[in-house]
Amino acid sequence: MYEVEVKVRADHEAVRERLETTGAEQVNRVTQTDTYYDAPHKDFAETDEALRLRREKRYESDEVVSETTRLTYKGPLVDESSKTRREFETGVEDGETMDDICGAVGFEPAATVEKERERFALDGYTVSLDAVSGLGEFVEVEVEVETGLDDARDGAFDVLRKLGLDPDDQIRTSYLGMLLGAPEE
Repeated sequence: MYEVEVKVRADHEAVRERLETTGAEQVNRVTQTDTYYDAPHKDFAETDEALRLRREKRYESDEVVSETTRLTYKGPLVDESSKTRREFETGVEDGETMDDICGAVGFEPAATVEKERERFALDGYTVSLDAVSGLGEFVEVEVEVETGLDDARDGAFDVLRKLGLDPDDQIRTSYLGMLLGAPEE
């Protein structure tokens, strides 16, 4: 599976208005705490890979309605015009135990990214309004596909344009990379 993603900095209020006028459907609101790990056998920063443990709380109004934990491997970027990468993800029953397992086999926590995320569905894509601690507001447009990466990327660019955003403003650096001081690509 590939995750085709494009991300730009954007003011959420202006984008919310455009989401409403385009008929986007709000999917949910979540908070996410992502712990990224360093591997004992290679440098993920050098190979452009990531291992992430995500703890997510979903909200209705102001009440938590569910909590989940997922473990994700993200491969290196596969093109130069988006954040498309191979991705494998699975549910984890107990996040604390998974963290202990990672540590026991030599994967040490490298950094934590915290964000509030509102998700919308538009034209077959997920549009996320992300407020990332220490970084600010972003909009991500993404879709998961097995094939047709170029078409999926072009469709994500079309969604950005529909929201009044410019694909040329895209940031290919991950939130983790930005928090660690990598320049925005």
